[in-house]
Amino acid sequence: MPAVLAAPATTILMPGDPGWDDARQAWNLSVDQHPAAVALPGSAQDVVDVVRLARRYGLRVAAQGTGHNAAPLGLLADTILVKTERMRRVSIDPVARIARAQAGAVWLEVVEAAAEHGLAALAGSSPDVGVVGYTIGGGMSWLGRSYGLSANNVEAIEVVTADGRLVRADACTETDLFWALRGGGGSFGVVTAIELRLFPVTEVYAGQLWWPADAAAQVLRAWRDLTQSDLPDEFTSYARITHFPAIPGIPEHLRGRSFVTLFVSHLGTPAEADTLLAPLRALRPVTDTIQTIPAKALSHLHMDPEQPSASVSDALTLSSLPAEAIETLVGVAGPGADTLLLGAELFHIGGEMKRARPASGALAAIDAEYLLFAVGRASSPQAASAVGSAVAAVHTAMRPWAARRRTSTSRKPSGTRPASGPRRLMTGSAGSRPRSTPMT
Repeated sequence: MPAVLAAPATTILMPGDPGWDDARQAWNLSVDQHPAAVALPGSAQDVVDVVRLARRYGLRVAAQGTGHNAAPLGLLADTILVKTERMRRVSIDPVARIARAQAGAVWLEVVEAAAEHGLAALAGSSPDVGVVGYTIGGGMSWLGRSYGLSANNVEAIEVVTADGRLVRADACTETDLFWALRGGGGSFGVVTAIELRLFPVTEVYAGQLWWPADAAAQVLRAWRDLTQSDLPDEFTSYARITHFPAIPGIPEHLRGRSFVTLFVSHLGTPAEADTLLAPLRALRPVTDTIQTIPAKALSHLHMDPEQPSASVSDALTLSSLPAEAIETLVGVAGPGADTLLLGAELFHIGGEMKRARPASGALAAIDAEYLLFAVGRASSPQAASAVGSAVAAVHTAMRPWAARRRTSTSRKPSGTRPASGPRRLMTGSAGSRPRSTPMT
């Protein structure tokens, strides 16, 4: 296979080439990717060339924007990994309220460009998560309870199909493909650009409430009661138990300590949110940062790492959160647990994310009340295995309250070999994750 395709910008690296290790590396440093080759396209035509080359050599194709959730791609020995990081152009149509992002763009780039026009995107909680992978996997946003899943706020998707055609899928053309890509993941082609709806949001009332982790059960019960009340769609929240490791880089006042934290974002008035939060504030949080902030600041509210890091994580949707479930979660992931987890959190879904609309895509809605996300640091392969067991233990313990189905963003793609047809040329995209953590 040639080192460079006919299009000069389409560099394809193979094992042993200069820059190979950097090229094959995912954002999640715990995932050691070993594809047959890595392609670094700079345009949609470059992607066409790569897909046609893969067909010629009988190889699969996997697309990757950032690699936050790279693990589900599995073995890549017979795969060209198409990393779209060089395709980063973002443009905003403020009149139509549409953002167009190339496949390598990350959410912070879209959020900041939209904010210049007084608009907001349905971004996840991680500013450096790829826009495309997050969106085609579903996409649960800070604004999702008001406006729905990111996947169902897509106007058009440009994609290279497995037979090497560049097509535009929207409500009028390639309609089956348009439906499948909105929530069905990346097994249908390599997305080169996406067009997303924007919303006239410039400020939100948002922030965090912190308590020592010993208060986890009490805080989680109060938060559960809040989520089961008659909440407006404008109110979004997470509850998280965090164990800060005693390592350099962690602020000294957090190092080696555990906390339970509530993350809040409200599109209504501060007074309305304050009334809703009164029972939780009555539990006397040690820190309260909730205030009116620019909508673009939501990109950093969740405190996700903004540089590549090594971790193991997984998500599980829950249909309910009774007292027994809270006790179980605190027991397996709380301050008294002997766990390797960095944290376990619950995201309240509901609102428009739970309402299926006629024009929706493959993932019309999330048929669950909560999203549970567990994560741990994985500084070595041995640590990754141990942390994976800790994450699995949380899911096993919470399985009695699991929803009937998981969101498509947390489903592992099958990735079959493509010898018998163009549809099988593509393996699933792993560019998104449902946290964002759960939203990202």
